[in-house]
Amino acid sequence: MEPLTAAGEVVGICRDLLRIDTSNTGDPRTTVGERVAAEYVAAQLHDVGIESVLHESAPKRANLVARIPGADRSRGALLVHGHLDVVPADASEWSVDPFSGEEKDGYLWGRGAIDMKDFDAMMLAVVRDWQRGGVVPPRDIVLAFTADEEAGMEYGSQFLVREHADLFEGCTEAIGEVGGFSYTINDDLRLYLVETAEKGIDWLRLHAKGRPGHGSFVHDDNAVTALAEAVAAVGRHKFPMTITPTVRSFLEQVCDAIGIEFDPAEPELAISKLGPIANLIGATVRNTANPTRLEAGYKDNVIPGRASATIDCRTLPGQAESFLAELRSVIGPDIEIEHLQQQAALETGFDGDLVAAMSAALRAEDPGARAVPYMLSGGTDAKAFTTLGIRCFGFAPLKLPADLNFSALFHGVDERVPVEGLQFGARVLDRFLRSS
Repeated sequence: MEPLTAAGEVVGICRDLLRIDTSNTGDPRTTVGERVAAEYVAAQLHDVGIESVLHESAPKRANLVARIPGADRSRGALLVHGHLDVVPADASEWSVDPFSGEEKDGYLWGRGAIDMKDFDAMMLAVVRDWQRGGVVPPRDIVLAFTADEEAGMEYGSQFLVREHADLFEGCTEAIGEVGGFSYTINDDLRLYLVETAEKGIDWLRLHAKGRPGHGSFVHDDNAVTALAEAVAAVGRHKFPMTITPTVRSFLEQVCDAIGIEFDPAEPELAISKLGPIANLIGATVRNTANPTRLEAGYKDNVIPGRASATIDCRTLPGQAESFLAELRSVIGPDIEIEHLQQQAALETGFDGDLVAAMSAALRAEDPGARAVPYMLSGGTDAKAFTTLGIRCFGFAPLKLPADLNFSALFHGVDERVPVEGLQFGARVLDRFLRSS
Protein backbone atom coordinates (compact mmCIF):
# COMPACT_ATOMS: atom_id res chain seq x y z
CA MET A 1 0.00 0.00 0.00
CA GLU A 2 1.31 3.46 -0.94
CA PRO A 3 1.83 5.86 1.96
CA LEU A 4 -1.03 8.29 2.49
CA THR A 5 -0.28 11.86 1.38
CA ALA A 6 -2.13 15.16 1.60
CA ALA A 7 -2.99 15.02 -2.11
CA GLY A 8 -4.14 11.44 -1.71
CA GLU A 9 -6.39 12.18 1.24
CA VAL A 10 -7.85 15.57 0.34
CA VAL A 11 -10.60 14.30 -1.97
CA GLY A 12 -12.04 11.94 0.65
CA ILE A 13 -12.01 14.62 3.34
CA CYS A 14 -13.68 17.12 1.01
CA ARG A 15 -16.33 14.51 0.13
CA ASP A 16 -17.03 13.93 3.82
CA LEU A 17 -17.44 17.65 4.45
CA LEU A 18 -19.75 18.12 1.47
CA ARG A 19 -22.04 15.43 2.86
CA ILE A 20 -22.53 17.43 6.06
CA ASP A 21 -25.31 19.96 5.48
CA THR A 22 -24.20 23.27 7.02
CA SER A 23 -26.70 25.50 5.19
CA ASN A 24 -26.73 29.04 6.54
CA THR A 25 -29.98 30.84 5.70
CA GLY A 26 -29.13 33.90 7.77
CA ASP A 27 -32.07 33.10 10.05
CA PRO A 28 -31.17 31.30 13.31
CA ARG A 29 -34.52 29.50 13.16
CA THR A 30 -33.72 27.74 9.88
CA THR A 31 -29.91 27.60 9.81
CA VAL A 32 -28.70 24.01 10.18
CA GLY A 33 -25.59 24.92 12.13
CA GLU A 34 -21.94 23.99 11.82
CA ARG A 35 -21.52 21.84 14.93
CA VAL A 36 -21.46 18.46 13.15
CA ALA A 37 -18.85 19.67 10.67
CA ALA A 38 -16.74 21.18 13.46
CA GLU A 39 -16.85 17.89 15.34
CA TYR A 40 -15.74 16.08 12.18
CA VAL A 41 -12.79 18.48 11.88
CA ALA A 42 -11.92 17.99 15.55
CA ALA A 43 -11.95 14.21 15.09
CA GLN A 44 -9.69 14.41 12.02
CA LEU A 45 -7.20 16.52 13.96
CA HIS A 46 -7.40 14.40 17.12
CA ASP A 47 -6.78 11.27 15.04
CA VAL A 48 -3.23 12.47 14.32
CA GLY A 49 -2.59 14.03 17.74
CA ILE A 50 -3.62 17.65 17.16
CA GLU A 51 -5.88 18.97 19.89
CA SER A 52 -8.33 21.77 19.20
CA VAL A 53 -10.77 23.99 21.06
CA LEU A 54 -14.40 24.32 20.01
CA HIS A 55 -16.49 27.37 20.87
CA GLU A 56 -20.21 27.69 20.23
CA SER A 57 -21.47 31.22 19.68
CA ALA A 58 -25.06 29.95 19.72
CA PRO A 59 -26.62 26.47 19.78
CA LYS A 60 -24.99 24.38 17.02
CA ARG A 61 -23.03 27.42 15.70
CA ALA A 62 -19.57 26.02 16.33
CA ASN A 63 -16.08 27.40 15.66
CA LEU A 64 -12.87 25.41 16.03
CA VAL A 65 -9.28 26.60 16.52
CA ALA A 66 -6.04 24.61 16.78
CA ARG A 67 -2.40 25.67 17.04
CA ILE A 68 0.50 23.66 15.62
CA PRO A 69 3.81 24.69 17.22
CA GLY A 70 6.55 25.73 14.80
CA ALA A 71 10.32 25.42 14.86
CA ASP A 72 10.86 29.13 15.56
CA ARG A 73 8.28 30.25 18.10
CA SER A 74 9.77 33.73 18.22
CA ARG A 75 8.33 34.43 14.78
CA GLY A 76 4.81 35.67 14.22
CA ALA A 77 2.30 32.87 13.73
CA LEU A 78 0.47 32.25 10.44
CA LEU A 79 -3.33 31.96 10.60
CA VAL A 80 -4.94 29.58 8.09
CA HIS A 81 -8.71 29.93 8.14
CA GLY A 82 -11.77 28.49 6.43
CA HIS A 83 -15.50 28.63 7.08
CA LEU A 84 -17.70 25.56 7.47
CA ASP A 85 -21.08 27.05 6.56
CA VAL A 86 -22.51 27.13 3.05
CA VAL A 87 -25.35 28.97 1.37
CA PRO A 88 -28.55 26.92 0.90
CA ALA A 89 -29.09 24.83 -2.22
CA ASP A 90 -32.38 23.95 -3.93
CA ALA A 91 -31.99 20.30 -4.91
CA SER A 92 -34.60 20.67 -7.69
CA GLU A 93 -32.21 23.00 -9.53
CA TRP A 94 -29.19 20.68 -9.37
CA SER A 95 -28.21 17.78 -11.59
CA VAL A 96 -26.91 15.92 -8.49
CA ASP A 97 -27.87 15.90 -4.82
CA PRO A 98 -26.14 19.07 -3.54
CA PHE A 99 -25.10 17.27 -0.35
CA SER A 100 -24.00 13.98 -1.91
CA GLY A 101 -20.35 14.79 -2.52
CA GLU A 102 -20.69 12.88 -5.79
CA GLU A 103 -17.60 12.43 -7.93
CA LYS A 104 -18.15 12.39 -11.69
CA ASP A 105 -16.63 13.81 -14.88
CA GLY A 106 -13.43 14.67 -13.03
CA TYR A 107 -15.19 16.87 -10.48
CA LEU A 108 -16.37 16.59 -6.90
CA TRP A 109 -19.90 18.04 -6.76
CA GLY A 110 -21.75 19.62 -3.88
CA ARG A 111 -22.67 22.82 -2.10
CA GLY A 112 -19.45 24.19 -0.65
CA ALA A 113 -17.17 22.46 -3.16
CA ILE A 114 -15.39 25.74 -3.92
CA ASP A 115 -16.91 27.92 -1.18
CA MET A 116 -15.08 26.68 0.76
CA LYS A 117 -14.97 23.08 1.93
CA ASP A 118 -12.28 22.42 -0.67
CA PHE A 119 -9.82 24.57 1.26
CA ASP A 120 -11.03 23.20 4.61
CA ALA A 121 -10.13 19.76 3.24
CA MET A 122 -6.72 20.97 2.05
CA MET A 123 -5.96 22.35 5.50
CA LEU A 124 -6.87 19.08 7.17
CA ALA A 125 -5.08 16.88 4.64
CA VAL A 126 -1.83 18.83 4.89
CA VAL A 127 -1.56 18.94 8.67
CA ARG A 128 -2.60 15.29 9.00
CA ASP A 129 0.19 14.37 6.58
CA TRP A 130 2.64 16.47 8.58
CA GLN A 131 1.75 14.76 11.82
CA ARG A 132 2.17 11.30 10.31
CA GLY A 133 5.58 12.30 8.92
CA GLY A 134 6.84 14.30 11.89
CA VAL A 135 6.98 17.57 9.96
CA VAL A 136 7.40 20.71 12.05
CA PRO A 137 6.41 23.97 10.31
CA PRO A 138 8.90 26.85 10.38
CA ARG A 139 6.60 28.89 12.65
CA ASP A 140 3.36 28.38 14.56
CA ILE A 141 0.36 27.60 12.36
CA VAL A 142 -3.05 28.49 13.76
CA LEU A 143 -5.97 26.71 12.11
CA ALA A 144 -9.44 28.26 12.36
CA PHE A 145 -12.65 26.69 11.06
CA THR A 146 -15.47 29.18 11.44
CA ALA A 147 -19.24 29.44 11.40
CA ASP A 148 -21.49 32.03 9.79
CA GLU A 149 -19.21 33.50 7.13
CA GLU A 150 -22.08 33.42 4.65
CA ALA A 151 -24.36 35.65 6.73
CA GLY A 152 -22.16 38.37 8.17
CA MET A 153 -19.80 36.39 10.48
CA GLU A 154 -21.53 37.44 13.71
CA TYR A 155 -21.56 33.84 15.00
CA GLY A 156 -18.18 33.00 13.50
CA SER A 157 -15.00 35.02 13.06
CA GLN A 158 -16.47 38.16 14.62
CA PHE A 159 -17.45 36.13 17.69
CA LEU A 160 -13.97 34.59 17.92
CA VAL A 161 -12.24 37.96 17.59
CA ARG A 162 -14.56 39.54 20.13
CA GLU A 163 -14.67 36.75 22.73
CA HIS A 164 -11.56 34.62 22.15
CA ALA A 165 -8.89 36.86 20.65
CA ASP A 166 -6.27 35.08 22.78
CA LEU A 167 -6.51 32.09 20.43
CA PHE A 168 -4.84 34.22 17.76
CA GLU A 169 -2.08 35.63 19.96
CA GLY A 170 1.05 36.25 17.93
CA CYS A 171 -0.62 35.85 14.52
CA THR A 172 0.83 38.39 12.10
CA GLU A 173 -0.33 37.05 8.71
CA ALA A 174 -3.22 34.95 7.44
CA ILE A 175 -4.46 33.12 4.37
CA GLY A 176 -8.05 32.23 3.55
CA GLU A 177 -10.49 31.81 0.70
CA VAL A 178 -11.05 33.16 -2.83
CA GLY A 179 -7.47 33.45 -3.97
CA GLY A 180 -4.75 31.37 -5.55
CA PHE A 181 -6.98 30.09 -8.37
CA SER A 182 -5.76 29.96 -11.95
CA TYR A 183 -6.79 31.98 -15.00
CA THR A 184 -5.42 30.50 -18.20
CA ILE A 185 -3.74 32.85 -20.68
CA ASN A 186 -2.35 30.08 -22.90
CA ASP A 187 -0.86 26.62 -22.60
CA ASP A 188 2.36 28.04 -21.15
CA LEU A 189 1.00 30.76 -18.85
CA ARG A 190 -1.57 30.78 -16.09
CA LEU A 191 -2.16 33.74 -13.81
CA TYR A 192 -2.96 32.76 -10.21
CA LEU A 193 -5.06 35.46 -8.57
CA VAL A 194 -4.01 36.13 -4.97
CA GLU A 195 -6.48 38.25 -3.04
CA THR A 196 -4.81 41.28 -1.47
CA ALA A 197 -7.91 43.48 -1.19
CA GLU A 198 -11.64 43.22 -0.48
CA LYS A 199 -14.42 45.68 -1.01
CA GLY A 200 -16.24 46.89 2.08
CA ILE A 201 -19.72 45.63 2.94
CA ASP A 202 -22.57 47.95 3.86
CA TRP A 203 -25.97 46.27 3.93
CA LEU A 204 -28.53 49.05 4.21
CA ARG A 205 -32.25 49.19 4.77
CA LEU A 206 -34.04 52.17 3.28
CA HIS A 207 -37.28 53.31 4.89
CA ALA A 208 -39.89 55.60 3.41
CA LYS A 209 -42.76 57.05 5.45
CA GLY A 210 -46.10 58.29 4.20
CA ARG A 211 -49.71 58.82 5.23
CA PRO A 212 -51.61 55.53 5.61
CA GLY A 213 -55.11 55.29 4.24
CA HIS A 214 -57.70 53.48 2.15
CA GLY A 215 -56.48 52.13 -1.17
CA SER A 216 -59.46 53.57 -3.06
CA PHE A 217 -58.69 57.22 -2.23
CA VAL A 218 -56.56 59.68 -4.16
CA HIS A 219 -53.28 59.61 -2.25
CA ASP A 220 -50.28 61.88 -2.85
CA ASP A 221 -48.21 60.80 0.18
CA ASN A 222 -47.60 57.10 -0.48
CA ALA A 223 -44.63 55.42 1.23
CA VAL A 224 -44.52 52.67 -1.40
CA THR A 225 -44.28 55.20 -4.21
CA ALA A 226 -41.53 57.13 -2.46
CA LEU A 227 -39.56 53.98 -1.74
CA ALA A 228 -40.02 52.62 -5.25
CA GLU A 229 -38.66 55.84 -6.74
CA ALA A 230 -35.63 55.73 -4.44
CA VAL A 231 -34.94 52.06 -5.10
CA ALA A 232 -35.23 52.52 -8.86
CA ALA A 233 -32.82 55.45 -8.71
CA VAL A 234 -30.29 53.37 -6.77
CA GLY A 235 -30.66 50.40 -9.10
CA ARG A 236 -30.03 52.54 -12.19
CA HIS A 237 -27.22 54.65 -10.73
CA LYS A 238 -23.69 53.97 -11.96
CA PHE A 239 -21.02 55.02 -9.51
CA PRO A 240 -17.85 56.59 -10.95
CA MET A 241 -14.88 54.45 -11.82
CA THR A 242 -11.94 54.39 -9.39
CA ILE A 243 -8.81 52.30 -9.95
CA THR A 244 -7.17 51.22 -6.70
CA PRO A 245 -3.51 50.13 -6.55
CA THR A 246 -4.48 46.44 -6.40
CA VAL A 247 -6.81 46.61 -9.38
CA ARG A 248 -4.35 48.66 -11.41
CA SER A 249 -1.56 46.16 -10.75
CA PHE A 250 -3.82 43.27 -11.75
CA LEU A 251 -4.99 44.90 -14.97
CA GLU A 252 -1.47 45.93 -15.94
CA GLN A 253 -0.23 42.37 -15.52
CA VAL A 254 -3.21 40.89 -17.37
CA CYS A 255 -2.71 43.29 -20.26
CA ASP A 256 0.97 42.44 -20.37
CA ALA A 257 0.14 38.72 -20.42
CA ILE A 258 -2.42 38.96 -23.23
CA GLY A 259 -0.36 41.46 -25.21
CA ILE A 260 -2.45 44.63 -25.11
CA GLU A 261 -1.76 48.08 -23.74
CA PHE A 262 -3.41 49.01 -20.46
CA ASP A 263 -5.39 52.24 -20.65
CA PRO A 264 -6.19 53.49 -17.11
CA ALA A 265 -8.89 55.74 -18.56
CA GLU A 266 -10.69 52.75 -20.08
CA PRO A 267 -10.08 49.76 -17.75
CA GLU A 268 -13.31 48.09 -18.81
CA LEU A 269 -11.80 47.46 -22.26
CA ALA A 270 -9.24 45.16 -20.62
CA ILE A 271 -11.86 43.64 -18.32
CA SER A 272 -14.07 42.75 -21.29
CA LYS A 273 -11.33 40.41 -22.51
CA LEU A 274 -11.20 38.39 -19.28
CA GLY A 275 -13.93 35.92 -20.18
CA PRO A 276 -15.24 33.96 -17.15
CA ILE A 277 -13.65 36.26 -14.55
CA ALA A 278 -14.83 39.51 -16.15
CA ASN A 279 -17.75 39.82 -13.71
CA LEU A 280 -15.46 39.22 -10.74
CA ILE A 281 -12.99 41.91 -11.79
CA GLY A 282 -15.56 44.29 -13.26
CA ALA A 283 -17.13 44.78 -9.85
CA THR A 284 -13.86 46.09 -8.42
CA VAL A 285 -13.51 49.30 -10.45
CA ARG A 286 -16.41 51.13 -8.82
CA ASN A 287 -18.68 51.13 -5.77
CA THR A 288 -21.93 49.22 -6.19
CA ALA A 289 -25.40 49.34 -4.64
CA ASN A 290 -27.90 46.64 -5.56
CA PRO A 291 -31.50 46.48 -4.27
CA THR A 292 -32.22 42.97 -3.00
CA ARG A 293 -35.44 43.02 -0.92
CA LEU A 294 -38.71 44.96 -0.61
CA GLU A 295 -41.24 45.02 2.21
CA ALA A 296 -44.43 47.05 2.62
CA GLY A 297 -48.05 46.77 3.71
CA TYR A 298 -50.26 44.15 5.29
CA LYS A 299 -53.45 44.26 3.18
CA ASP A 300 -54.19 44.77 -0.49
CA ASN A 301 -56.53 47.73 0.00
CA VAL A 302 -54.58 49.57 2.70
CA ILE A 303 -51.93 52.15 1.84
CA PRO A 304 -49.11 51.50 4.34
CA GLY A 305 -47.48 54.21 6.38
CA ARG A 306 -44.03 52.69 5.92
CA ALA A 307 -42.14 50.82 3.20
CA SER A 308 -38.65 49.32 3.35
CA ALA A 309 -35.99 47.99 0.99
CA THR A 310 -32.64 46.30 1.50
CA ILE A 311 -29.63 47.46 -0.51
CA ASP A 312 -26.43 45.42 -0.80
CA CYS A 313 -23.62 47.99 -1.04
CA ARG A 314 -19.95 47.20 -1.70
CA THR A 315 -17.37 49.96 -1.37
CA LEU A 316 -13.79 50.36 -2.51
CA PRO A 317 -11.01 50.92 0.05
CA GLY A 318 -11.14 54.43 1.49
CA GLN A 319 -14.50 55.28 -0.07
CA ALA A 320 -17.09 54.41 2.59
CA GLU A 321 -17.91 58.01 3.52
CA SER A 322 -17.94 59.43 0.00
CA PHE A 323 -20.08 56.49 -1.11
CA LEU A 324 -22.75 57.22 1.50
CA ALA A 325 -22.77 60.90 0.53
CA GLU A 326 -23.32 59.96 -3.11
CA LEU A 327 -26.02 57.44 -2.20
CA ARG A 328 -27.83 60.10 -0.18
CA SER A 329 -27.83 62.41 -3.17
CA VAL A 330 -29.35 59.63 -5.27
CA ILE A 331 -32.21 58.68 -2.92
CA GLY A 332 -33.01 62.17 -1.67
CA PRO A 333 -33.26 63.64 1.83
CA ASP A 334 -36.54 62.05 2.95
CA ILE A 335 -35.52 58.38 2.87
CA GLU A 336 -34.21 56.99 6.16
CA ILE A 337 -31.02 54.89 6.00
CA GLU A 338 -30.48 52.06 8.50
CA HIS A 339 -27.16 50.20 8.61
CA LEU A 340 -27.66 46.45 8.99
CA GLN A 341 -24.05 45.38 8.48
CA GLN A 342 -20.91 47.46 8.10
CA GLN A 343 -17.49 45.97 7.42
CA ALA A 344 -14.54 47.96 6.18
CA ALA A 345 -12.74 47.41 2.90
CA LEU A 346 -9.24 45.90 3.04
CA GLU A 347 -6.11 46.38 0.96
CA THR A 348 -2.53 45.28 1.48
CA GLY A 349 0.54 45.24 -0.74
CA PHE A 350 1.61 42.35 -2.93
CA ASP A 351 5.05 42.04 -1.40
CA GLY A 352 7.09 40.35 1.30
CA ASP A 353 8.30 36.86 2.15
CA LEU A 354 4.80 35.38 2.33
CA VAL A 355 3.96 36.49 -1.22
CA ALA A 356 7.31 35.12 -2.41
CA ALA A 357 6.49 31.78 -0.77
CA MET A 358 3.10 31.69 -2.53
CA SER A 359 4.71 32.35 -5.90
CA ALA A 360 7.42 29.75 -5.37
CA ALA A 361 4.95 27.06 -4.26
CA LEU A 362 2.75 27.66 -7.30
CA ARG A 363 5.69 27.58 -9.73
CA ALA A 364 6.99 24.36 -8.20
CA GLU A 365 3.74 22.60 -9.09
CA ASP A 366 2.97 24.58 -12.26
CA PRO A 367 5.98 25.99 -14.17
CA GLY A 368 3.57 28.21 -16.12
CA ALA A 369 2.28 29.93 -12.97
CA ARG A 370 2.50 33.66 -12.37
CA ALA A 371 0.98 35.01 -9.13
CA VAL A 372 -0.83 38.35 -9.43
CA PRO A 373 -2.77 40.45 -6.90
CA TYR A 374 -6.48 41.13 -7.24
CA MET A 375 -9.39 42.62 -5.31
CA LEU A 376 -12.40 40.53 -4.24
CA SER A 377 -15.75 42.23 -4.76
CA GLY A 378 -17.25 40.26 -1.88
CA GLY A 379 -16.09 39.73 1.70
CA THR A 380 -14.48 37.00 3.78
CA ASP A 381 -13.53 36.27 7.39
CA ALA A 382 -10.42 38.37 6.75
CA LYS A 383 -12.56 41.38 7.63
CA ALA A 384 -12.73 40.18 11.23
CA PHE A 385 -9.15 38.97 11.52
CA THR A 386 -7.63 42.20 10.22
CA THR A 387 -9.07 43.98 13.27
CA LEU A 388 -6.45 42.05 15.28
CA GLY A 389 -3.68 43.60 13.19
CA ILE A 390 -3.26 40.50 11.02
CA ARG A 391 -2.24 40.99 7.39
CA CYS A 392 -4.66 38.89 5.36
CA PHE A 393 -4.48 37.29 1.92
CA GLY A 394 -6.78 35.07 -0.09
CA PHE A 395 -4.74 32.01 -1.03
CA ALA A 396 -6.66 28.75 -1.45
CA PRO A 397 -4.76 27.35 -4.45
CA LEU A 398 -6.62 25.65 -7.30
CA LYS A 399 -5.53 24.84 -10.83
CA LEU A 400 -8.68 25.14 -12.92
CA PRO A 401 -9.63 23.95 -16.40
CA ALA A 402 -9.33 26.84 -18.86
CA ASP A 403 -13.02 26.64 -19.84
CA LEU A 404 -14.48 26.50 -16.32
CA ASN A 405 -16.56 29.54 -15.31
CA PHE A 406 -15.18 29.54 -11.79
CA SER A 407 -16.82 32.71 -10.48
CA ALA A 408 -20.28 31.45 -11.53
CA LEU A 409 -19.92 28.47 -9.19
CA PHE A 410 -19.89 30.63 -6.05
CA HIS A 411 -23.39 30.26 -4.60
CA GLY A 412 -24.39 28.79 -7.97
CA VAL A 413 -26.16 25.66 -9.16
CA ASP A 414 -24.05 22.50 -9.64
CA GLU A 415 -21.13 23.85 -7.62
CA ARG A 416 -18.12 21.59 -8.12
CA VAL A 417 -14.35 21.45 -7.81
CA PRO A 418 -12.00 19.63 -10.21
CA VAL A 419 -10.47 16.61 -8.49
CA GLU A 420 -7.04 17.22 -10.01
CA GLY A 421 -7.28 20.89 -9.04
CA LEU A 422 -8.08 19.91 -5.46
CA GLN A 423 -5.07 17.60 -5.31
CA PHE A 424 -2.92 20.32 -6.88
CA GLY A 425 -4.10 22.73 -4.17
CA ALA A 426 -3.10 20.32 -1.41
CA ARG A 427 0.41 19.99 -2.87
CA VAL A 428 0.81 23.76 -3.25
CA LEU A 429 -0.50 24.45 0.26
CA ASP A 430 1.89 21.85 1.66
CA ARG A 431 4.87 23.48 -0.08
CA PHE A 432 3.77 26.97 0.88
CA LEU A 433 3.25 26.24 4.58
CA ARG A 434 6.59 24.40 4.82
CA SER A 435 8.37 27.53 3.56
CA SER A 436 6.26 30.29 5.11
